[in-house]
Amino acid sequence: MIREIVLYGDPVLRVKCPPITEITDHLHALAADMLETMEAAEGIGLAAPQIGQTLRLAVIDVTGAEQPCSFLRVDGQPANLADFMPLKFTNPELNMGKDKAIMNEGCLSFPDIRTEIRRGDLVKAKLTLLDGRTILLETDGLLSRAIQHETDHLNGILFIDRATPAAKLSL
Repeated sequence: MIREIVLYGDPVLRVKCPPITEITDHLHALAADMLETMEAAEGIGLAAPQIGQTLRLAVIDVTGAEQPCSFLRVDGQPANLADFMPLKFTNPELNMGKDKAIMNEGCLSFPDIRTEIRRGDLVKAKLTLLDGRTILLETDGLLSRAIQHETDHLNGILFIDRATPAAKLSL
């Protein structure tokens, strides 16, 4: 079921979501709705607050991107992107590399707004998947950026918060 995407200005987008303690049928159904909503909006990621739910749940699918990442490791081993897409995860814990990358970024809660955002180029993400497994995923590029962007949503942080002052003036 396609859900309505919450737009900037709604207070739910500023809530730091509490950890999920149990994977339930409701979470599976919600993640399926989130994927359908994200795909209908032509996005690559969606966090639960963006559909009005204060849950530490997000979905990502970068398989349609020209170059989603240059490497992917899961639990220290090389992994195939297709085996993990769409990525449905809860309770992310992130560590970013020291190197930064600037990339043009948008957000489904900010229709028609894009700006340059500086984020960690690499991410190591401890994620709990909806099958109950906890994995350590390491990647770069668009997938790294999407994980960071959606995790920010779960912490009540919006991409415009990371924009430079000059970029904010042009929004």
